[in-house]
Amino acid sequence: MQNQVIHAGSMSWQNSPAGGVRRKRLFHSGAAEGGVVTSIVEYAAGSSFPEHGHPEGEEILVLDGTFSDERGDFARGSYFLNPEGFRHAPYSRRGCTIFVKLRQYAGTDRERVCVDTTRGDWLSAPWAAGAGGPVRSLPLYHSPRYPEHVQLLELAPGTRLAPLALAEGAEIFIVSGELEDDRGVHPAHTWLLLPPGSAHSPRCTTSALLYVRQGGFPADRQSTDGGR
Repeated sequence: MQNQVIHAGSMSWQNSPAGGVRRKRLFHSGAAEGGVVTSIVEYAAGSSFPEHGHPEGEEILVLDGTFSDERGDFARGSYFLNPEGFRHAPYSRRGCTIFVKLRQYAGTDRERVCVDTTRGDWLSAPWAAGAGGPVRSLPLYHSPRYPEHVQLLELAPGTRLAPLALAEGAEIFIVSGELEDDRGVHPAHTWLLLPPGSAHSPRCTTSALLYVRQGGFPADRQSTDGGR
């Protein structure tokens, strides 16, 4: 697992197998249409995918617009973890953009998770005391049977955190705002992968909303295809 910083804004959109659906692959390892993938996916108005399953699970955060399947319509801020065995036929009537991870949650006994983050129970983060601005967290996924811990973090303007020791490493996606650290200034839709043992000192001048995952990373997670 290597340190990576990818700014999606500098990447070109690539067509998916479904008409009207484009993607930016932030991370890809394995088969062209069946490997481990972390992407930003854009559905044009009226576009859809045929029904399909998700071996080793699927994770989605709706970034903009409304994402739909046979279970309903899900607006910006909707979060899902769909376990192995889950099937659906997704579409978008008016268009949407989602952050999606495929084949990264193996395990047939995982429960399906659906969270409206706009109405979630945000918690203060006591470990961020003295950071110069409040930090709030919203837990999204954690199971005692599995190592992953997923949450949203909201950093207020002027936040400067002391170095955080990341024993298990971390994956960070900037949902909105702008994050700064020793690697530079990262705008919205930047994806960072920090290996185990990293120290991270995040700060922000304005504000930032972050997707953060810790734990459960494949040992060979080192490939990216730059959007192909």
